[in-house]
Amino acid sequence: MLLKLHSEFGRIKKVIVHRPGPEIDRLTPQNTSELLFEDVPYLESMQKEHDEFTQLIKNSTHAKVYRLKALLQDILIDPDIKLRLLKNALRRTRHEYLAPDICERFSTAECVNILLAGLKVRELKRKQTYVKYGKLEGHDYLINPSPNHYFMRDPAAVVQSGVISSNMKFSGRQFESVLIRNILENHPDFKPYYNQIFPCKSQKGKVPTIEGGDVIVISPKTLAIGCSERTQTESIADVAEEILKYGDVERVYEIQLPRKRNYMHLDTVFSIIDENLLITFPDAINALKETSVYYLDDIDKDGNAKIKKDVLKVSFIKILKKEIPYLEIAETGAGHPDFASREQWYDGANVFAIGPRRVISYDRNKITNRVLREMGVEVLEINSSELSRGLGGPRCMTMPVERHEI
Repeated sequence: MLLKLHSEFGRIKKVIVHRPGPEIDRLTPQNTSELLFEDVPYLESMQKEHDEFTQLIKNSTHAKVYRLKALLQDILIDPDIKLRLLKNALRRTRHEYLAPDICERFSTAECVNILLAGLKVRELKRKQTYVKYGKLEGHDYLINPSPNHYFMRDPAAVVQSGVISSNMKFSGRQFESVLIRNILENHPDFKPYYNQIFPCKSQKGKVPTIEGGDVIVISPKTLAIGCSERTQTESIADVAEEILKYGDVERVYEIQLPRKRNYMHLDTVFSIIDENLLITFPDAINALKETSVYYLDDIDKDGNAKIKKDVLKVSFIKILKKEIPYLEIAETGAGHPDFASREQWYDGANVFAIGPRRVISYDRNKITNRVLREMGVEVLEINSSELSRGLGGPRCMTMPVERHEI
């Protein structure tokens, strides 16, 4: 059985998360913008909030919760994988030649922390004093930190026929997808079931960008991908070409998103929480006036798919109502302009569905949570004073890898 998902709301069975760690303490007022943060969070409070989040998933669903650090520890036991990942991380500062020395001088657990939290010149000098670092000084990074790693949704997306391995837009996040791809390709819990549908094996040249937050499974036969500030139309076409030939999916929708920070991904605009219910930010969803749809046209003798694309001059809401019979729509902030805008900033529409009409939401989105409860949704709230500072919600913090089929 392949690693695949047919819904966004089937009861969660297995999910990958990352507890924020030392990489968060690498944030300073000077580098927050570069590392895509709005503020400098307080790590200890973040960890308490994330522990609450993780425990809530376990207690309410009995799902298996994988921790990113533990998965990395498992695969780095292989010295070849450890060396390869360190070389990849060092390539960004052109110091690949240091990888063998780091492997020799640092333990596997230390290498896990290095890959997540980065490595400064002065930290390597403690164990290796004779190597020259060019123009780099003590506080400069040989390996850059990855403080966005707790947003596990973006580096990859499990969909109906396999896994989309993201090609992240910003350099500060690109290494995240490298780590996740190596885990899924090499960890014994995932390797036998892993089928990569993007980038496809035969893809040549520069790979267009795509991020997991833009990918939403509408139904077993339908996939939606946001064309956003971080996902290009070329990558959506590539995914459609690959996934349509498997036959599981019949339609791939490309949704044009406004290029704005507070809805950087499609899943900040809406989330599906039951077979006939979604939560949405009204300003954004009503602005989605142009949508394209990809269909399978033919498969040639070599097994390559030929696809066709139609541009639909109708709102995305109308398309969703056609795809989802008897659709109900809950609006963030009860649709009130001020409340909706305020709660959208803290990802009111980005709830994590742990089962049909069961979601985990930030406690600060009071009005949105009340609206959901009035529609029969069980809303489990988590503290969010620090987790929300990275501008991502509960859905953003999870990578589901198995759900019960609906």
